[in-house]
Amino acid sequence: MNRTAYGLVMIGLLLLAYAAPGSAQESSRWDFTVYLNDKRIGKHLFEVVDQDGVTRVQSEANFKYTILLIPAYRYEHTNTEQWSGNCLVRFDANTNANGENIRVSGERAGHAFTVKSGETPVNLPECIMSFAYWNPDFLEQPRLLNPQTGEYVDVDVEEIGRELVEIRGEPVAATRFRLTAYDIDLTLWYSNDDQWLRLESVAEGGRIIRYELT
Repeated sequence: MNRTAYGLVMIGLLLLAYAAPGSAQESSRWDFTVYLNDKRIGKHLFEVVDQDGVTRVQSEANFKYTILLIPAYRYEHTNTEQWSGNCLVRFDANTNANGENIRVSGERAGHAFTVKSGETPVNLPECIMSFAYWNPDFLEQPRLLNPQTGEYVDVDVEEIGRELVEIRGEPVAATRFRLTAYDIDLTLWYSNDDQWLRLESVAEGGRIIRYELT
């Protein structure tokens, strides 16, 4: 899979959750417009719902890159996840990367987290995290699960420093981080209260994929 597909991967949502009477529910939603360099190519939506100690996440991405009105690349991705604290409990991801259909799922059972992406399931440690951009705790992990491919990858995270970023036309104080793993090169920004603000990814050919909140 090329670097553009990896860059286009990572995140999104549109979760439908119904609270039982009297139960406590909190939800957060991110609506990102996605650009390749300065060209708008689509949307990536995220929503996280916390209810009774369980966190449910669903992401939905839809990108289309055209050259002279001719479709050159199409990417569609959905992923639903369930978490207990900072441990992924299960997930189900479906991706169409320019006609290549990929389905990956996984579930914690016993003392392992089992990922299914081919004929042979792969057992990982019991408590793992994916690229959970909405939860900055994921930046403290030495390895992360890529739900699009099912790979459990070594990552390196560097805190770059503090800066102002423009969010919905307003300057916001943020901390900038860089996350790298073989052909993944991400930059992320978080507010003073740990809210995810922005993402950039280096794609094939050095082009930049940029997520901006709308």
